[in-house]
Parts: sequence; structure tokens; C-alpha cells
Amino acid sequence: MSAPGLLGAAAAAAILRLGVPMALGVIASVALAQVNTGAPDLNRALREEVVRVPSTGKLFNIELETTLYRPPGEGPFPIVVINHGKMAGDTRFQARYRPTRAARFFLVRGHAVVVPMRAGFSKSSGAYVGGGCNVESNGLAQAEDVKTVLDWLAGQAWADTRQVLLVGQSHGGWTTLAAGTLDLPGVKGLVNFAGGLRQSDCSGWEGALARAAGNYGKDTRRPSLWFYGENDSFFPERLWKAMAEAYAGAGAPVEVVNVGPFGSDSHSFFGARAAEPVWQPKVQAFMGAVGLPVAERYPELASVGLMPVPAATGFAALDDVDKVPHLRPTGREGYKMFLTKSMPRAFVLSANGVWAWADMGDDPLARALANCQRLSASPCQPYAVDDQVVWKAPQ
Repeated sequence: MSAPGLLGAAAAAAILRLGVPMALGVIASVALAQVNTGAPDLNRALREEVVRVPSTGKLFNIELETTLYRPPGEGPFPIVVINHGKMAGDTRFQARYRPTRAARFFLVRGHAVVVPMRAGFSKSSGAYVGGGCNVESNGLAQAEDVKTVLDWLAGQAWADTRQVLLVGQSHGGWTTLAAGTLDLPGVKGLVNFAGGLRQSDCSGWEGALARAAGNYGKDTRRPSLWFYGENDSFFPERLWKAMAEAYAGAGAPVEVVNVGPFGSDSHSFFGARAAEPVWQPKVQAFMGAVGLPVAERYPELASVGLMPVPAATGFAALDDVDKVPHLRPTGREGYKMFLTKSMPRAFVLSANGVWAWADMGDDPLARALANCQRLSASPCQPYAVDDQVVWKAPQ
């Protein structure tokens, strides 16, 4: 995960005038994004709102920053909880997770989507419980926050907590698997996208992760659906296969989907548009098998308000920085940064060298174009979206 987006050279000059220290590297980049783009507006069409979910009955009371998306009407709606990943660095700098494209899939089928930021992440209070090299205890600590949110939902008239699906990506996938051990009421199934926690500074971390998956499997009887790829930069194929073998060997029901080599990094599979035709039918079939509603009740929510994405043009390889037209050196550095971001993402530019990128959220292409156009006298055009170059040279 990453900050919402960056602007081009003119914006950098504006930030310097505001006193943001550009020499601070990654921290300065986050500050630049926050000052220039701000928090994206809530998506009213999807009834997006942000609430603070309190935890009670613990030594220290905390509040979890939680994003809600709801279908039309009063409910009660079946619930999908989507658990976020973990970016490098201080968890408090991590932006609020907005998996809006995935949320649309569930909203169309009449489910409310709940996205909690766990303790110590973003604007949630409390502290991130890392657990040192003990990846098993790390996941179980994160799972307690999932329980906190489900306990709160039980008191909401619009929430049907008898019908719950837990979903997670990366560290959120690991959190989802850990939550499966808690026998939480109403949870029908678990969906894990590239779940785990890479601890390369810990000796034997891969073996520890596989053993922890096996221990989770001993205490899990909810069915689960796993998605992993062959070019995952966090978890190599041998590792996730060992995790799945240990988990299933302990008695937990699991279906593993190998998505193959996906894009430049299959770890970003969940957020990519190109992945949706792969994971969505699988998840729909899984939901039906565990007794959750799958009929499309609100098909209009799949696309309302979205900007169409141009088709790939093959103008250049995605990572060929030198082929990107019009950019000055600072713009090329910006494009390199864009290439490190998770999908969905978009990079746009204009003939006078102004550029912008945006990632996460519902419509990064629209946000990037709007940010670019505010600083450019000439039209801004998409150059790359997700893992595809879509640039068309002006005729």
C-alpha cells in the first residue's frame, strides 16, 4: 500500500514553498502526496463513510478507523470484511485502505463491505502488535481487531452478522487466516489473496510461516479460498505451496488457485483490473458454496462513476523509463516511483512535462488526470494504467 498519488515538477516547487523538506526521501514523498492530493472525496454512489469502531473490555480501549460501503436500502445486508496489507515503515503513515473496485463486486450482490484499519495503522488508535519473529502470534493479534469489528457490527441494524465473508490481501490475508481460528459467529468462509508476512530479517522465516499456517489449520474448520501467483515478490511459489500443504494437512478445508505469472508481480493481483475476470468468478462460486447470496441485485453499482480505461497500445514496455515522452529528470524519477506502487494505479502526463500518478481507491486514472490538469496548460493524457502502457502519440 502507498500514499494516494504525486504531482509533477511544478507541484514539487509548490511544496518547497510550503516548507516540506524534500530531502527526507520516502517521508517527504508521503508529505507531498498528502499536501497536494488530500484525502479523496467519499464515494457517495457507494455510500462510503468512515466510522471509528470502539473496542471495549480490553486493558486499553482503542478505536479502529473503519470504512463502510453499503448497497441501497436499510438492510440488513450480509457482510464482507476486507483486511488490508502492511506497507514498509511506520504503520501510522499507512493511508486508509479503500479497495473500492473489489467492494463494487460485493455491493452488486447486495453485501455491505467493511474495511477496518487495525490498531496502530493510519488513524486507528492503539499500537501495531508486531510479535517480533513470531508470525503466528502476529496474525492472531491482528485477528482480534477483526473480532472487535464483528462485535460492533452485531449491534448495527443494517448488518446481518449471520452471513459474513472474511477477505484479505497480503498481511490482511494472513489476518483473515488467523481469524479463521477464532470460530467467529456468522463467518461462512475465508478468502486469502497472497496472504502472509515476509520477515526476511528473521532466521528461517519461510519455515516459520509454513508452520504457522499449519497451526492455523489445526483450529480452522471454515472453508477457505487462496489466490497466489508464480511471480510473487513477497512469497515465492515454493513457500505458499508449503503453507497450503501444512494448512490442509492439519485438516482445514482449502482450495488454492495458482494465478500463474501475473503482470510484473502477482502480489498485486487483488488490486488489478486484469485480475478481476480471474478471481471474481472463483469468489462468486465459493460464496455460493458456503451459502452466501450471489445474485446481482444492484448491477449499476459495478460501473457508476468510473472513467473508462484505454486499451493497451504496446507503445513501449511498461518499465522502459526512457521511452516515456516529454518527461524531465524529475518526471522520470516520478515514473520510477509509480512503478513501485500497488494496483490499481495510473500515470498521466502532458506535452509540457507535467505529470501525475495515483494509486489505490476507486478510480486512480480520474484522480491522476485531474491532478495533472490543474497544473498543465496543455491536455494531460494517460500513459500507463496498472500494468499496461496505454499511451497514444498525438497525431
